[in-house]
Amino acid sequence: MTDHRLYAPAVPRNRGPILDVLRSILPAKGLVLEIASGSGEHAVHFAAAFPGLTFQPSDPDEKARASIDAWAAASGLPNIKPAVALDASRPPWPLSWADAILCVNMVHISPWAATIGLFHQAYDILPPGAPLYLYGAYLRAGVETAESNLAFDAWLKGQNPEWGLRDLDEVVALARENEFSEPQIIEMPANNLSVIFRRI
Repeated sequence: MTDHRLYAPAVPRNRGPILDVLRSILPAKGLVLEIASGSGEHAVHFAAAFPGLTFQPSDPDEKARASIDAWAAASGLPNIKPAVALDASRPPWPLSWADAILCVNMVHISPWAATIGLFHQAYDILPPGAPLYLYGAYLRAGVETAESNLAFDAWLKGQNPEWGLRDLDEVVALARENEFSEPQIIEMPANNLSVIFRRI
């Protein structure tokens, strides 16, 4: 039998620190939508830690969705829904309500249109006060960018000119335009950030 599970090398390094942040921002119960779930390893890790929440993973890539569902099946966890096809840049999304949205390592590995769509659609499906959680590397005004992040940015743009590390000020401006709060910013390992917005 074919094992469709994919493995993302960064997940074992970042899932623990991300989980520590999520413990302080996720509701006790409800539906959590994960955008660009990738391999599905994060969804399984977080669902195991929050049995009171239901997780809805998503990804535009068919192989990723097969991996997500394979990880969920192997885990035996009852609170992970089957992965849905979702491209953040293409409305409408396949669900109309969520109590929180997670988006790990998508903003820099997608066209800017995906981030625009993320905030626009998130406003429509989140209730006031609900969190929109972003994780990844960003460029920040007045903060020296690590050499590793500059190299990563160059590599991303070499893969696709529409990819690359985003200026955090531009992301915050986009959030304001879509009626999200000013962000809570938490420094994370390996020069990454947790950036938490709240729906106003």
